[in-house]
Amino acid sequence: MGEEGQVISCHTDQAWEEQLTKANESKKLMVVDFTASWCGPCRAIAPFLAELARKFPGVIFVKVDVDELKQVASDWAIEAMPTFMLLLEGKIVGKVVGAKKDELQQAIEKHVATA
Repeated sequence: MGEEGQVISCHTDQAWEEQLTKANESKKLMVVDFTASWCGPCRAIAPFLAELARKFPGVIFVKVDVDELKQVASDWAIEAMPTFMLLLEGKIVGKVVGAKKDELQQAIEKHVATA
């Protein structure tokens, strides 16, 4: 787990905290996909997210199922799926709501340049 170029699924609060800490310490950009198993657009964008993870090996990609980690979803005020949060050192630097491939990729490119 935690290899470059892949999307890491967090199934416990502890796993989520570990990824968050790791991203903060490494000062890497972290892209969090707040998703749900029943959400069609979430499933549709999953292969694209995996593609982005391969394209941007220096970025940490994490997937959080809002039904599994309800507290995490509520902590981050997630109201729609998918919601992508871009975090840098624990701060939200970008947010894309919905399965918007271009918008997501542009947001990542913008922050990779500054990270």
